[in-house]
Formats: sequence, C-alpha cells, structure tokens
Amino acid sequence: MLLDNKNHGKVITELKKSLDPSSKLTVLSGLFSIYGYAALKKELGSITDIRLLLSKWDDASLHTIAGTQQETRLKNKLDQSRIAKECAAWLKKNTQTMAMTGQMAFPPQNMFHVSNEENSFVIQGASHFTAAGLGEVKSDSFEINMGISDTETTKQLLQWFNTIWNDSKATQDIKNELLAHLEYLASEKPANLVYFITLYNIFKDYLEDIDEESIIRSKTGFKDTVIWNKLYKFQCDGVMGAIDKLEKYNGCIIADSVGLGKTFEALAVIKYYELRNDRVLVLCPKKLRENWTVYTINDKRNLLATDRFNYDVLNHTDLSRDKGKSGEINLETLNWGNYDLLVIDESHNFRNSGTKTDGATRYQRLMDQIIRSGVKTKVLMLSATPVNSRMNDLKNQVAFITEGRDTALADFGINSIEQTLKKAQTNFNKWLKLPSEHRKAEALLENLNFDYFKLLDLMTIARSRKHIEKYYDVSEIGKFPERLKPMNIKSDIDTSSQFPPLKDVNMAIKRLNLAAYSPLAYVRMDKKDEYSRKYDQEVQGGKSVFRQIDRETNIIHLMRINLLKRMESSINSFALTVDKVHGKISGLLEQIDAHENNEIEELSIEDIETDDPALEDYLIGNKIKVLVQDMDLVRWKQDLEEDLALLKDLLADAVTVDSTRDAKLLKLKTAINEKANNPFNPNNKKLVIFTAFSDTAEYLYEHISKWVSDELGLHSALVTGQARKCTIKGLNKDLNNLLTHFSPISKERDKVDASATTEIDILIATDCISEGQNLQDCDMLVNYDIHWNPVRIIQRFGRVDRLGSRNTAIQLVNFWPNMELDEYINLEARVSGRMVLLDISATGEENVIEYDKDKQMNDLDYRRKQMKQLQTSVIDLEDMDGSVSITDMTLNDFRMDLSGYMKENLPQLEKSPSGFYAAIQNPKNEFVAGTIFCLKDIHGKVEFDANYALAPYYIVYVAENGGIVLNHLQGKKSLDIFKKLCSMNKELDSKSIDAFNKRTKNGKDMRAYQYMLECAMQSIVGKTEEKGVESLFARGGTVLTQDHFSGIEDFEVISYLIIKEVAE
Repeated sequence: MLLDNKNHGKVITELKKSLDPSSKLTVLSGLFSIYGYAALKKELGSITDIRLLLSKWDDASLHTIAGTQQETRLKNKLDQSRIAKECAAWLKKNTQTMAMTGQMAFPPQNMFHVSNEENSFVIQGASHFTAAGLGEVKSDSFEINMGISDTETTKQLLQWFNTIWNDSKATQDIKNELLAHLEYLASEKPANLVYFITLYNIFKDYLEDIDEESIIRSKTGFKDTVIWNKLYKFQCDGVMGAIDKLEKYNGCIIADSVGLGKTFEALAVIKYYELRNDRVLVLCPKKLRENWTVYTINDKRNLLATDRFNYDVLNHTDLSRDKGKSGEINLETLNWGNYDLLVIDESHNFRNSGTKTDGATRYQRLMDQIIRSGVKTKVLMLSATPVNSRMNDLKNQVAFITEGRDTALADFGINSIEQTLKKAQTNFNKWLKLPSEHRKAEALLENLNFDYFKLLDLMTIARSRKHIEKYYDVSEIGKFPERLKPMNIKSDIDTSSQFPPLKDVNMAIKRLNLAAYSPLAYVRMDKKDEYSRKYDQEVQGGKSVFRQIDRETNIIHLMRINLLKRMESSINSFALTVDKVHGKISGLLEQIDAHENNEIEELSIEDIETDDPALEDYLIGNKIKVLVQDMDLVRWKQDLEEDLALLKDLLADAVTVDSTRDAKLLKLKTAINEKANNPFNPNNKKLVIFTAFSDTAEYLYEHISKWVSDELGLHSALVTGQARKCTIKGLNKDLNNLLTHFSPISKERDKVDASATTEIDILIATDCISEGQNLQDCDMLVNYDIHWNPVRIIQRFGRVDRLGSRNTAIQLVNFWPNMELDEYINLEARVSGRMVLLDISATGEENVIEYDKDKQMNDLDYRRKQMKQLQTSVIDLEDMDGSVSITDMTLNDFRMDLSGYMKENLPQLEKSPSGFYAAIQNPKNEFVAGTIFCLKDIHGKVEFDANYALAPYYIVYVAENGGIVLNHLQGKKSLDIFKKLCSMNKELDSKSIDAFNKRTKNGKDMRAYQYMLECAMQSIVGKTEEKGVESLFARGGTVLTQDHFSGIEDFEVISYLIIKEVAE
C-alpha cells in the first residue's frame, strides 16, 4: 500500500484504523513534535505499550518538538503549552523513549509498527512522527511510505528495530530529557524571558553587532574609568550604541532629550577613544566652553581628574578665524586635519550649510579642513534638537559622518541620503497640513518612508524623558521630580500707571522708520542697479536672488521685535536700547551734516574696496557700505529726524520709571519672598531667574542682591555672557565655581572643597547657562521674560528638571505682560510685520530661507498653541504641537538590552522555540488590555519596503475586542511597552496567569486569543496593501505582491504578551 499524504492515502488514517487499546506501538522517527502526538492523542492515550526511538537527537530537538514550520497552522492555535503538558503526562505514563547516539549512522527510514493480537501492520518510509509526517496538515515535501501488512515482513522489521533498541552502544535513554523539554514548553514563562526571546529573534542575524565584546574591540580598561561608573544604565546603553555606530558608520548623533546627560555620555565615548590613543577635538558653542575644559584640567573642581582627559576644545566661532588663540590653542599653526574623533556639541547649529559668498562658511571649513583632510575622522554629534522644524535638518549633520557622499550608506539599504530626506520632508509637509485633531505622531509614523527610519536608526541614539521614565526601571535610575503646574504672573509696567500701556508703546515702535538701519532704501534711483550688482547674492544654485535691500527690511523688523521684547523684559532694558538707537541716529545726522559741507570726489561703489580705511569718511553702514554721494540725503534726513523725535519721547517716559515704580520687579520680589518663607521642598530656598537680555540681568542683580541679603539673609549671583558677580565675599567668580556654590550637591562640591558651607540661593542668568548645566539642587525656575522660541524655555527648565534630583517637586514660573494671550500674540505679529526671511542660526551665520506668504497665519496659530501650552503645563520638546520626536524611530536600547542579557543567558535563548507567551498585569491600567504579538512572515507573502527596520518580523498590539492599538508600523512603541512591562520581571505574575487560565479553561479555549491573532495578521496585510496602493502612483511601481495573504499559515507566532487589566 502506497501512502504519500496527498493523493494515495495518509499515514494517520491507516494508523487510526490499526490501533486499538491492546496494540503495541513501536516508532522509529527522525523527528517528533507535540502536534504529532496531538493528532493521535485519543488512540495513544489508550495504549500502554509504546516504544519511541528517535534517530536524530541534538540541541535543536526542542524547536522540532514545539512544532515544525509545516505545523504553523496548528501552532497558531496558541495551545502549545496545553498540548505539551498533555504530551508530557502521556510520555511519563505509557512510553519508553530512546535515541540513537551521535556516533551511529542514522537509518534513513522512519517506521510505525503496530502489533495486535492477531496481526501486525507497518508503515515504513519518509514520514516522521509529526503532524505533517502523519498527514494531519498539508506539507510541501514529497514523502513516500509503504503500508505493509505481510506477517513475515512485519516480523522481520520488528526484529531489525529490536536489534538497534537493545544495543546499548547504539542507543541511550532520553525519556527524562524529553520530559524536561516538554515541561519547559508547558511551563508558564516569566515576562522577561519572553521579552528577550522576542528581541533575540528580531536581532539574531546581527548578534555580532550587538555583542559588547565585539563593540569594544580592545581591552582598554574602559569600564574601570570614573566616567563609565558614573553613568546610569540607559546612559551606558547609549554609550555602547554610539561607539558601535562610530565604528560601523564613522559617526553618530546622540539626540537624548534635555536633562538626560548627553555630556557625560560623550565624555565616556571620548575616554574610550583616548584609551586607544586617538586624538580628540570637542567643538562647542562659546558659552559652553567651560563645561568641557573643566574636565581636561588638573584642578580640584575636575571630578573626573583621575581619568586624565586630554582632548582639545574649540568654539564654533573659531571656525571663522585663521589667527589668534582659542584658550591655549594657536589657530594659525593648528593641524586641523589630525583629529581621529570630532565631537560637535549642539550640532543642530550646523543644520544649515550657509550661503556665504566671501570665503568659506564654518560648515565648509569644518567639512574640508577637519573631516575630509588628514586622518580619517569619526564624528560624534550631540543635540537635543537634531530635527527642529524640518526633517531635512539632518542632512548636513549626516553629511559630516558620510563626508558629504550621498551614496555612503548604500550598503546599508539607503541608496540616496538626499532622496530619503526629501521624501521624508514631503510626507512631513503633508502631515503638517492635516487638521490638528488628526495631526498625531501615529499618523506621521505611518506616513514616513521606511528608509528615513532606517537612516535614523543607523545614525542616532535618541531617548526622551518620557521614554526613560516609562521604559526603564525607575529603581535603577532614580526619579525625575514632579512638575508642578506652571505659575503665570501677569505684570503691569508702572505701579503709578503713568508710563503708556504696552499697546501704545507698540504703536510708537511701529511708527519708527528705523532709517538708520536701511541706507540702501535711500540710494538714488539712478544708482540702485550698481548696488544690486555689488550686494545681491544668488541662492539655491542661481535659481533665485536674495536682494540686500530685503535683508535691510528684515533687519528693521528684527529691530522692532527687539524693542518690544526688551520692553517686555524690563523697562530698564527698554530705556537702554532706546538710548542706544537714539545715539546711533544722532551720530548719523552729525556725519551727514559733516559730509554736506565737504566736497566729495565722484566714485563708483563697484570700483572701490569698501574696507579701505582712507574711504571711511565717505561711507555709511556696517556690513553694507553706501557712498553718501549716492543717497537721497533730504529724504533720509527727514526720516532720521522723525525717528529721533519719537525715540526722545519714548526715552523721556522710560527713564521716569525707576525700581520703586517697576511693577514687574516688585512682583518678582514678592515671588522670591514667598518661596523663601514657604519652600515646597524642605528648606530649599533656591531659585534661578532667566532673562534673554544681559542688561535686564544686571538690573535685576543690582536691585535684588542687596534686598535679598538684607531681608532674607540669602546670597545671590549673576551670570551673563560678559559678567560674573556674587555677594559671597572672596569667592572666585569663575563660572563653574559660582554654579558649584549654587548647586553644591549635584556638582559634588564636597569632593572639591569639603570645608565650603556657604551657598548661593538666588541665581540670575541669561541663556549662556540654559544648555549643558546641571543645577538640580534648585527647585524653582523663573522666566522673567518669555523667549520667542519655546525650545529655549524647555532648555532652561532642563537645568533643574533632571534625573536623580533630590527635590520631590519643581516649579516653573512665567512672567507675562498684563494682557490676554491672543492680544499678546497679535502684538508680536504686528510689530514684526511679515515673517523674517533670515534663519540666523546659533553659529552666527545668516541662512536665506524661502518665504511662504500663507505661512504667516500658520506660524501665528502655531505660536498661540505653544504659548498656551507653556501657560498650562511644563512641556517636553517632543510634546510641542507640530514637533517631531525621533525617539519613536530608533532601536538601539533594545539591542543593548539583548546584549546584556545574552552574556549569561544565550544558551537558553538559542534553545527556546517560537510560540512562548507571558501574562502580566497592567500597572495602573496604563496600557490597553490586550495582546502584543511578534509575528514572522515565513513565506515572504508581505512585500515590505527594503528599509522596514524589523522585517520579516511584525509587532502588533491588539485590544481584547480586536481593535488595533498599535499597528506594525508603530512596532517600536509596542516594543517599548514590552520592555516596560517585562524587562525587569523575572518572577511569574500568578494573578494574571490565574486570570488567563480561568478565561481559557486552562488553555482549552483559546478562541479569544486566536481572534486577536487573526486581527493582527489582517492589520499587517491591510496596512501593507494600503502602502502598496499608494505606491502605484510613485516612481518604481507598486509594493503589492501578486500572491496575496492566504491565511493563518503565512505568519509564525514568535511570542505574545498578554496584558491583563488590574482588578479594582
């Protein structure tokens, strides 16, 4: 009888016919699976004499026992655990089990021998003791078996089997081993094991890449350094990930959010390369220089002195200089091309490459003289905002890593970096146009092209505060302090109400011509073309022209904004600025009068060198020079004199408001007094006051330091770009020293000077310390004026809102003009006129950006929403309406988690088959009750984008009602939840397990979970098909496959996490 499990009978049919309770069953098989047992469960349960001999038995056997790929349909019924339990009970009770030893040649045949009282029946051939081998499920393989009932032949075959069975050299008893395997399959699994099995499957093809030992290639003593041992786990993960990326791709951007310690992560990376004798350069904004140089000096204040850091530090602005010194470095003789590692702090300052016509921009010099020339240079960039308002912001930062080669990442699946970023920008622009109720992060993540995610994953380490709080073990990292609701203080200008209200001042500012700042507007008509030829510049590769006269118009708008913002900051700052502008105009009028009385030789602006000192008297203007002879002096004088009269009136009003009438200053004193007498953290009287303007800071220090000392017995300090002051007598006024006395615990002052006890409690500062400083001893931050850019507000608060703070709560205080928010926004809009055409980056270079007429209303609406958010809550950068968080897009933390776990648990991960699950409670019902499935497309039915980071794995979070909580395009988020709930959970969650067993009748009724699995699979195919339809209209055709999803056999369930609601 021929049995092929297809057209000529099935093995299982004939066995069922032959077996009865009195039968003796003898089996020789290469493979055995629990689904083979399940197919014959009823018959096997009644037989008491069974011998099972496995011809193949090795470390991989557990994977087969748990079910072969051909048994996927059965595995996807999700009852693996129950069947394994039943199989173990059967094996223990009724069978003898042996395996052939490794030295013996395996018989190529499998055999099922049934002995009954009156006859025998044998099936001999290719079929194993699995569901596929028995013919219970369809199989792609062609198997041929013979059914033999001839008495003599069956007798001979039994004798042949007995010869092997009884040969102690040829066989070994494996019953206990097989039972152990089955009990492992049947057992409940701790959540952390299921989490790491999931990661192991996703990343197992890249194990070498994530092994710490292969990342850190040389035994350098790196992990014995002081800096490494100061890091939290998430920081260690970031450092290992960064080193890995530097080694693999030549660069990395650490984009952790404000307050997560990027500087210390970078220092650890620097130390690793210094231990390899590499030369390191740190390039930072001038205001952050001391943050870096402090770790290179042999000084008590250097808490990392024993690590002996030896890197060079230059300012961003040094890239514009050819001579002079930067610290101890002589820029003229510096060997720019001899650095092995370049660290760029606040790298977002280089997101624009500039349009400078006179010589190389800083960007070009950095690229050409440091990165491209000399030795091969790795580039580490630090930025909390590498993507600010455009997805394309990454372009120039990535170019540093790739040395500007567009195809540098082709081997990693990104054929063109420029096209990848351009595509992402197009999708981002579409997302920005969505109505606000639909403009959610999920929608953006679904619409972005996969290669953008791939690029981010290759290049960036990015974690947010929320990400750390939510997905790392808080006991290991400590807590962030609670953010109290912001206090909003509205203030008038003048207590006596004699000074005009802000609206009236604004109208006066708007009436100003500010003619002193736009000499080109007064050039005679017959001379205008000459000046256009000299000063206008081509942009966008010659596609358009940026006119200098437009630049001057924008400078006037900036000046008006500056006057208004200074008025908003403090009446004192406003008076000083008005006086300064008044003085400039007076000087110009004197210069014009002097010129009118002199004869001037006829000159052409195109023919002369405008920097020639001999021509100084004939030229007006700073950057742009204008010959006095070319101007309409009558009209210019009229406008200048009109400005002079207006400014004189404004100044006369402003100087009458002294500190006793300054309403805003008095409200600040009230807030300081209240805080000192009623601290919300025990005995903490500290507060830091930020202002955008140094003259406001000086004014506040002058009027607060003595008052706070006399009234409250507290010490104060002032820190601006130019000034350092303090009321502690004899204290060194160096920046780090002042900040250490203000925040002695976070700055570990006791290790620097154990005898120091006096502290600074009130710190008044400008934004020179709004980045890169840890001032977390302080628990209250005052924004004395509201910065135009909300990012600055977030960065300021990041000084006190930091991990490991000893304060349980922290308070943000915002000062606002005494008017409604909409009125305030409209005021700013009116004074600034149309939106500024220049993006003046923090590097100080001006970059021309395109102006969109429709954009102004959007910008104002955007600004209104941001300001509203600032009034009601403390926001993170990634929470800002319309902003992009790249923390949703990178997988580094999971790789590092797996790397750590593999050190001691790799054998268990290797032996664990697919199909495991864990049930776990949902703390505080933070997440939706349901199941997270990790599925593998085993037949390649889903045609995924080549850059989809997790393919062929798909992670889908399904609610109990079948709704999709997170689809596979948001797999990173599902993995984050998996990590949060599981990574530290080594114990079984008995409550959840009991609830699961009760609901499924101990695994016998898995219909609810089978339904969720089906919904997960359909969502993957559905989403893929949606993307496929979209791409019909794109170049390159469709991603849809001709062979559509055909059923439950197309995906293998790698693992699943059951999230149970916590009973009230």
